[in-house]
Amino acid sequence: MDRRERERILKEGGVGPESPLARTAERLLAEDLEGSPLRGRPLRRVLRNFRPDVAGYVASLGGPRPYMERLREIQALVDRHELELAEAWAALAAETEDPAVFARRWRELAERRRFDEVNELIERHNRFFPAEARLPMDPRTGDFVLVAGDRYERRPLDADWVLERFPAELGWAA
Repeated sequence: MDRRERERILKEGGVGPESPLARTAERLLAEDLEGSPLRGRPLRRVLRNFRPDVAGYVASLGGPRPYMERLREIQALVDRHELELAEAWAALAAETEDPAVFARRWRELAERRRFDEVNELIERHNRFFPAEARLPMDPRTGDFVLVAGDRYERRPLDADWVLERFPAELGWAA
C-alpha cells in the first residue's frame, strides 16, 4: 500500500486542528444547552437489537399479518361480551335483593352464555399463531418460547371466565 494512501486512511476521523466552523458549531451547541433541563443528565439509550431484513420489509408491505387481525377481532369480541355482561350484572343486581338468589341466577346466566364465535377465533389463534408469527422453539423444552413472559395460547371464554370478571356476589354488583 502506498504511504500516502495509508496516511490518508489513518487520518480519517482523527483529531486535527480546530477550524472556525467547528468552533462556531461548539458555541451554538453550548448556547442551546444553557436552558435545557437535560443538561448534565444522561440521555435514555435507545437500543436497536435488530436489523431490518428484506423478508420483514416485504411482509410489512402486505399489511397486518393474519394473527394480528385475528387478535384484534378477538379483543373486540371480548370487549363486547364484557360490556353486555356488565350491563346484565348491574341489571340483575338492581332487581334482586337476596344475595343467594342473585348468586344462583347469575351463575345460571353465566352457564347459558354462548361464546362460540370468539372461542372459534381463539382456537384458530392457538393452532396457527406459532407458524404465522414464526415463533421460535426453546430447544431445552421443545415448546415455543414465551411471548412477553407468557404462553401464546389464549384461554377460551366460559362460565368461569364470566365469574372471574363478574363475581356472583350481590355486594360487588350493587
